[in-house]
Amino acid sequence: MQTHMAFLKFNKSELVNLSYSLKREILLASKTGAYCNTSIVTCNTRRYHGLLAVPVEKFGGYRYMLLSSLDESLTLRGKRFNLGIHCYGDVYEPRGHKYIVDFDADPVPMVTYKIGEIVFRKSFVLPRENNQLLIKYELVNAPAKVKLELKPFLSFRRVHDLTQQNGEARTGAREIEGGVSFNLYEGFPDLDLQVSGAYAFKSAPCWYNGVTYSDEMRRGFDCREDLFVPGSFELELKPGESVVFSASADGPVAPAGLKRKFTSAVGKIGPITSFHDQLVRQADLLIRDRGGKKQVVAGYSWLLTGLLRETLYSLAGLTLYGKDDPKEFEEILDNLIADEQERLFHRTTQVEAPLFMTVTLQQYIAYTGNEKHAWTKYGETLKGILESYLPGRRTEVVMHPNGLLWAQVDGVALSWMNAYINGRAVTERPGYQVETNALWYNAICFALDMEAKYGPKDSPFVKQWTPVRDLVLRNFQPTFWNADFGFLADYVDGYGQNLDLRPNQLWAVSLDYKPVSDEVIGAVMRVVNNELVTRRGIRTLSPRDNKYKGVYEGNQIERDLAYNNGCAWTFLLAQYCYASFNMMGRNFVKRAEWLTEGFYEDLSKHGVGCFSELYDGDPPHEPHGAISSATATSALLNINWLIDKYKEE
Repeated sequence: MQTHMAFLKFNKSELVNLSYSLKREILLASKTGAYCNTSIVTCNTRRYHGLLAVPVEKFGGYRYMLLSSLDESLTLRGKRFNLGIHCYGDVYEPRGHKYIVDFDADPVPMVTYKIGEIVFRKSFVLPRENNQLLIKYELVNAPAKVKLELKPFLSFRRVHDLTQQNGEARTGAREIEGGVSFNLYEGFPDLDLQVSGAYAFKSAPCWYNGVTYSDEMRRGFDCREDLFVPGSFELELKPGESVVFSASADGPVAPAGLKRKFTSAVGKIGPITSFHDQLVRQADLLIRDRGGKKQVVAGYSWLLTGLLRETLYSLAGLTLYGKDDPKEFEEILDNLIADEQERLFHRTTQVEAPLFMTVTLQQYIAYTGNEKHAWTKYGETLKGILESYLPGRRTEVVMHPNGLLWAQVDGVALSWMNAYINGRAVTERPGYQVETNALWYNAICFALDMEAKYGPKDSPFVKQWTPVRDLVLRNFQPTFWNADFGFLADYVDGYGQNLDLRPNQLWAVSLDYKPVSDEVIGAVMRVVNNELVTRRGIRTLSPRDNKYKGVYEGNQIERDLAYNNGCAWTFLLAQYCYASFNMMGRNFVKRAEWLTEGFYEDLSKHGVGCFSELYDGDPPHEPHGAISSATATSALLNINWLIDKYKEE
């Protein structure tokens, strides 16, 4: 695998061009679930952007933005230069980005400013175990000492919301060692702002009204916010000196130890020598360990933590192929099973997700070889999941007399394709869904094989479920296969086969137990290759379909129409690669490498060093969605593992 790090290559002459730099974001996250996310010029363009968002237990563990931004000003010989940048409507003021001459992403984000003879640098880090942001400021070069002012912008609101000037905000400051502490509203943690050197805090409380988030404005959302600025820190730096600023929701720290803590936090970030290293680093960011409970973060900065589908899809990639940690795999899976009893066994709007538990365990077995242990520990869970689909158990999905699963709740999208416009599902897909039934067959076959090996003799489970397996196998291909079109129907409802050409049929041709013939597999893969495969994942709909939307842009409605009607999804590429390796063996290695290289080329776009959730279906396949996605990161780790496995063979 290549070792040059493309994500470090920035077009430095374009850093001052906002149309270039505002589309590139930095993301830092700690194991607690705290994050820092902003553009590389530190101008916030989304409501989710800010320097410190933390999970707040009193509010259900949701993330809340405490520190929105921090403006720096340098004064040399009476002349003041403001390095901050904010958008107000169509105006950017101040325009500190014009002084940026360099941006580095590794090992931590570092922005370098040049103003005449002044060279000034700031670097960001979130220590792994804390709800804390550390920023190191270095006066690399200057003709004389410089006054540095730091002006914090406070928001204290849920990351999905916006805040406005109000009389309830508690705007007073509390002095602490090396700084000041704020707490705008009841129930929030204190935000402790401290610096490592001598300073003066000048109180000048005021609201900055109408701060505008350009990405939200472009999409037609509420986009203006009022932020509270309590005053500013003032300190002096001589050439060659540095100071560390801390924003913490964990309580005050010893200011004298801030520089040491910054150095230590950077040192704990391993070196990046390959693209695989970058994937592993991102995998680690996407596993939260709060209060000793490990869960998968579906994505930054707005996706939730501990979601059933996203955890099952990404668990093996993040923990096994990424970190070689079967113990962590089991720990997260155990937490998920404990938390998701309702969805796993009773009711869910993600009808295929519980069945994916089988695939996750098959991946675990393929990686560790611990087949007996996996079945002994999780067999009852899997059998319980299967039984929950029998008649009379669930209202949203049920096994029909032909053995197949019928999923339907009027107006509800019961699959992973679950975008809505004004409360109406864009892709409802009621009836027999192709991927749900492929996963159903795979789960039944796996459970029967494991029970035959490790269960009791004359197992009642084997007696009950063998005829069901045979029914599903007998009816799957006749139900979904369309010989005239040469591919599998996406779903079958009361009107017959829905022949939208979509990637959901990939599950039927890629799982360990396949309910279709080799001829069907070959035909499906030919069509998928011709119409759905791109260099940035698999399209959700054929470009020949009149519903196809090849670009994920515009307002919310336009983007939701494209979401599952043309966007290329990274996670689907893993399933495509499983099917292709099954057919071609090591002859597919070169193509698999070619199909993943593009994601590494994009590491300096969207989320710098991160792996995006989805892409435009049309070239040049620009990245969109969550800038750091668990399913995308996991899929690429999975494909790397397959490539290495087939190379060895």
